[in-house]
Amino acid sequence: MKLVFVHGWSVTDTETYAGLPEALMKLASDDLNLEIQHLYLGRYISFNDAVTLDDIAFAFESARLRELEGETFSVITHSTGGPVIRNWLARFFDSENMNLCPIQHLVMLAPANHGSALAQIGKSRISRLASWFSGVEPGQKVLDWLELGSDGQYELNTHWLQQESWEAGPYPFVLTGESIDKTLYDYVNSYTAEKGSDGVVRVASANMNFTHLKLHQQDTQCNSFNGECVSQLAMKAGIQTATPCAFEIIPRASHSQSKMGIMNSVTKRNASRKPVVSAILQCLSVDSVSDYEQVSKLMAQRSNMVKRKASYNMLVVRVTDDHGHRVTDFDLFLLSGKAFHPGQLPSGFMLDKQKNSVNGNCITLYLDSSKLLKIADGKLGFKIIARPDTGFSYYQAAEYHCEDISVHELIKADQTLMLDIVLKRHIHKETFSLVNTELSGPFDSLTGFTAKS
Repeated sequence: MKLVFVHGWSVTDTETYAGLPEALMKLASDDLNLEIQHLYLGRYISFNDAVTLDDIAFAFESARLRELEGETFSVITHSTGGPVIRNWLARFFDSENMNLCPIQHLVMLAPANHGSALAQIGKSRISRLASWFSGVEPGQKVLDWLELGSDGQYELNTHWLQQESWEAGPYPFVLTGESIDKTLYDYVNSYTAEKGSDGVVRVASANMNFTHLKLHQQDTQCNSFNGECVSQLAMKAGIQTATPCAFEIIPRASHSQSKMGIMNSVTKRNASRKPVVSAILQCLSVDSVSDYEQVSKLMAQRSNMVKRKASYNMLVVRVTDDHGHRVTDFDLFLLSGKAFHPGQLPSGFMLDKQKNSVNGNCITLYLDSSKLLKIADGKLGFKIIARPDTGFSYYQAAEYHCEDISVHELIKADQTLMLDIVLKRHIHKETFSLVNTELSGPFDSLTGFTAKS
């Protein structure tokens, strides 16, 4: 099996993956017959502020054709490398020709599949964080993609939902850590020590097991609550979940660096004691859908054995209207209990809230799922108040109550819920009017009205 390590931009040697390639060669069974090859994207594209994730995906295709030609191979990625290869898959191998994909296994280490909270803090500060790309400075367009709730993530992740099975395509695996290397802590930015993350990427963000829910505001007479007009949000297509993807939380693993890094800390001497090495070799041994399902179960069992104080999840809310406009000025409330009231949520259930600085209509909430899963009566709801709420074009408040489903179907530990809310855009009846000039007098330019003669 040819195993390709995808190195990032501006990287010219194998130090990015430290001793991991040698460790895999040393401990791999004879049946795997591993042949390690390194592919450096930096040779094919200049990584600067103008470069997008799409550009890097096309660069990977160029590198693949030149270096690997038509050979099949498996690939190991780290951090942003996971979304890069997923983007490449979406661009070059759709559902109709997925059987032609040359990749057999896609093993993603600490991938930022749903972004990173650190991406918003600014390029200059990102470049100073040793835990980010192992010393590789990211460009602005890539940071825009990595920012929580980006349009690029939405496009790629909704495309992922179309995959019905892994029989035709590469077998995907996500291995990520949940430990913080204190030597990398940035005292100016608490995200580097965030609970439920490896210091850069949250567990829920790495996980490719996620849920998508789309709610539409109903075009009906709204109800009045305390003098406020609130209409109903309703599902049209139901809850959409991704095809189960093998996922494992690696104990005592941070995002990078030689002490605890999920890949950088692997050496020849400690390889046999590193859970990530044995997990990768197990992933590479998968040769059928039944194998994949069995390994997925084993990975889940090992994850459940990791000692954890709590689990967390992300709620990514995107608000648009039925005319296709982004709604950027809104307040979002979580509701719970039989009365679906915002005041009944458990204390400390929300750890973080971040609005996307580029698109403006998306907000990401970081929640303590251990607490939310215990809410009263297992009922969860959402309320949104958007502006403008008066004038010629305006929005009315809307609520969703999960009457028929449980909170456990919406909030899942270590996962992400992508929530689309589509509001009804109301146009005031006086915005445009027709005047019968035969029944009216001459038009008065000062008052804007016609006077009958």
